[in-house]
Amino acid sequence: MSSLGGSLDQNPPNADRHITEGGSDWLWAVTAIMGLSTLGMVLWQTTRPRGTRFFHNIALIILTTSTIAYFAMASDLGATPVRAEFSRGTTNTRQIWFVRYIQWFINFPLLLILLLFSTGLSVSDILTTAFFSWVVVICGLVGALVPSAYKWGFFVFGLLALFYIWSVLLGHGPRTTFNAGQTTRSGYVRGSGLVAFITLLYPIAWGCSEGGNVISPTGEMIWYGILDLILGPLFLYHFLFGLRNVDYGAFGFHSGKHTDGAYGGPDGGVGAGPNMKTAGGGATGARDVV
Repeated sequence: MSSLGGSLDQNPPNADRHITEGGSDWLWAVTAIMGLSTLGMVLWQTTRPRGTRFFHNIALIILTTSTIAYFAMASDLGATPVRAEFSRGTTNTRQIWFVRYIQWFINFPLLLILLLFSTGLSVSDILTTAFFSWVVVICGLVGALVPSAYKWGFFVFGLLALFYIWSVLLGHGPRTTFNAGQTTRSGYVRGSGLVAFITLLYPIAWGCSEGGNVISPTGEMIWYGILDLILGPLFLYHFLFGLRNVDYGAFGFHSGKHTDGAYGGPDGGVGAGPNMKTAGGGATGARDVV
């Protein structure tokens, strides 16, 4: 990939306002970082004992999805032209990257699940929060594809969904009982604060790019790319490193396999946690995790 502008030659931009060769170069760099992070997570996951890979598996899915999405965007694929509400001079259409929203549709709820499963929140509360992350992403996509001022209605709906997510991350989550200990609670508080702050910057980026057509698509790629790198490799590796010595039995996880017994079984490499039965009968208040 010595001349990454070749992506634009082979896949010509389909809108008046589109990414430049420099934007493609940046996207290839992010793709490389995501790809290396994915490979590192694969290796890290294989070193974990059976029954302690739940969080690592989620991180692996997130990083793999990001790698594929950024490969598509770096190749100048996965975008569609949409008439801009604000033309900004001679611009009539702008590239809208639907592949990015596919990435977020998969990754955003998984990121929240990874965070919230370290708390004492019920599974129903966690899944409801994950649902509202889909509302955020879908409203962002639909709003980006709407050429009229009605796009801002979808923007407001998405923002209201974000407020709900923030209330769970910063309000309900920290007040639950952290069976895994104070270290896990401290890590969650720091992690949820970071996620809340970074997700605040996404709608600002949307308003300046897909919404208001203020910044160029290349500037959009740089902005979103930095945010995705922070919530992707940087956050995931830091958060998982903080859980390296935590007794997974305290989370109440259970594989659901009789041969695994309670929390990984006798050959799973990990003993039963404080809330787990020692035979294959499951756990009191355990979460079933396949």
